[in-house]
Amino acid sequence: MLLEVRDLQVEFRTRDGVAKAVNGVSYGVAAGETLAVLGESGSGKSVTAQAVMGILDMPPGRVTGGEVLFQGRDLLKLKEDERRRVRGAEMAMIFQDALSSLNPVLTVGDQLGEMFVVHRGMSRKDARAKAVELMDRVRIPAAKERVGQYPHQFSGGMRQRIMIAMALALEPALIIADEPTTALDVTVQAQVMDLLAELQREYNMGLILITHDLGVVADVADRIAVMYAGRIVESAPVHDIYKAPAHPYTRGLLDSIPRLDHKGRELYAIKGLPPNLMDIPRGCAFHPRCPMARDLCRTDAPALYEVSEVRGSACHFWRECLNG
Repeated sequence: MLLEVRDLQVEFRTRDGVAKAVNGVSYGVAAGETLAVLGESGSGKSVTAQAVMGILDMPPGRVTGGEVLFQGRDLLKLKEDERRRVRGAEMAMIFQDALSSLNPVLTVGDQLGEMFVVHRGMSRKDARAKAVELMDRVRIPAAKERVGQYPHQFSGGMRQRIMIAMALALEPALIIADEPTTALDVTVQAQVMDLLAELQREYNMGLILITHDLGVVADVADRIAVMYAGRIVESAPVHDIYKAPAHPYTRGLLDSIPRLDHKGRELYAIKGLPPNLMDIPRGCAFHPRCPMARDLCRTDAPALYEVSEVRGSACHFWRECLNG
């Protein structure tokens, strides 16, 4: 296994109290595999990724438990200078807002080339040549002429390609893509996802795709982990999830996707709001919004039950959910 996250726990200490953002998350990613991590805003998807990458704001954030094993090493036990050598060279992250993630006062060539200067000791001239190669690789037209331009001179889709190029620069074994198609139109979304999938196959990278959109991951993911209130509530191969979800929250996410055969019908929405992470409900955190909730759900937090050898569901009544 390329990456194993075991019982990861993260909390944020604020003036108003302690927010338990990640509550015992476990998952793994193999080389060449794509894991999609799904859930609403506030479910803990991005915080988990930041803890894995070692870029969590501390304080107020704090990893309070668990392990992050990358190629057998527990990243949480590495010193900061050792962790810094892993970032970029061995694992990289693509952020959701390319415009705010790129430095507005540096050219894209300087920002891409910096990776080679810092990690490979290249000269500025050689690093700039590598930047042009990367821009060509992610299909930015006229890369040689545009390498000296600034982020604001590129469209949203092109900026996202630059972020992908930056992540790929040192050919890492693992990439974490945090909402990589946010704010892009549907056509550009498809182009970006196709490019990511193609590059992943070429380099045999592990890919963690963080998103709230089940429609984005249907054709690219191998497995899906669904998060709610800082926990994984369902984990399964992608086709199993779409065929028959084993958790009411997953079913709600699927039912929320607009469908052509439902033209004219009111769109489904999961009732209520995600829980306050400073006051997570007792029992199953989803029970206040769950149409299947019973007394047991309000008192006992479900474990991640083994639905099959490759599938788990944190629902006391997963069999009923599975049968629709």
